[in-house]
Amino acid sequence: MSERDFAILRSVAEHRFLTVRMIHQLHFHELSPRSGLRITQRTLARLRRWRVLGTLERRIGGLRAGSGGLVHYVDLIGAKLLQIENGEPPKRRYTTPSTTFLSHTLAIAETHITLLTAQLQGRLELIRADIEAVAWRTYHGLGGALLTLRPDMYLETAAEIGGDLISSWFFEQDMGTESIPTLVRKSREYENYRRSGTEQDQAEGVFPLVIWSLTARTETKAEQRRLALVEAIERDQRLDGRLFRIIAPHQLIRLIQTGGTA
Repeated sequence: MSERDFAILRSVAEHRFLTVRMIHQLHFHELSPRSGLRITQRTLARLRRWRVLGTLERRIGGLRAGSGGLVHYVDLIGAKLLQIENGEPPKRRYTTPSTTFLSHTLAIAETHITLLTAQLQGRLELIRADIEAVAWRTYHGLGGALLTLRPDMYLETAAEIGGDLISSWFFEQDMGTESIPTLVRKSREYENYRRSGTEQDQAEGVFPLVIWSLTARTETKAEQRRLALVEAIERDQRLDGRLFRIIAPHQLIRLIQTGGTA
């Protein structure tokens, strides 16, 4: 396997699932769109033959999407290669995901790729991006109970390449599947974690801003949900609204470029 093959394997392991287009954007972006996609598909076909990667039965876009709609995960040989590289068994075993879980996972991957693309374009610097379990935080709550905060991502960014001012963020992706009260409860978890002081002790007193990126089946519904969450956080006396940023996905880059003031 080439170094690029291993890089693809690591990316799929990091994100759990990636589409052909995502792998193209991550690892073949320097090539022209047509030749890059062709080489991506050839490379992935070889990794599938070797059982380094596998694909879900269902495709993004349905059967008409062809090979471009394949969703990849780490297969048996890929897991063994990662175990050799890391010196420990894989922490995740493949299971067939629900439609909701897959959509959410791919949306997080899409956000990560959006940030990487913005960095390539010189629009910001992505210093750190921890996805799901790597981003999770354990801390002691009231009474000494051990609790875990589970953000979708933890990010460190600069508004420009080489910039001195670094911003940190917790990122949450909602696809319109959770109720507003559920999102408020998750927001309270961030407030509880902030009050514990655990993050500040490890980050020179800084606590990240929390980004809620909300979508839904229609943009009208998504905007209604964003406004509803803003209002619910403002009404909740246990929450400090200054900690949260509720956005549409297309607003993320601008938010980061302005350090959260947009």
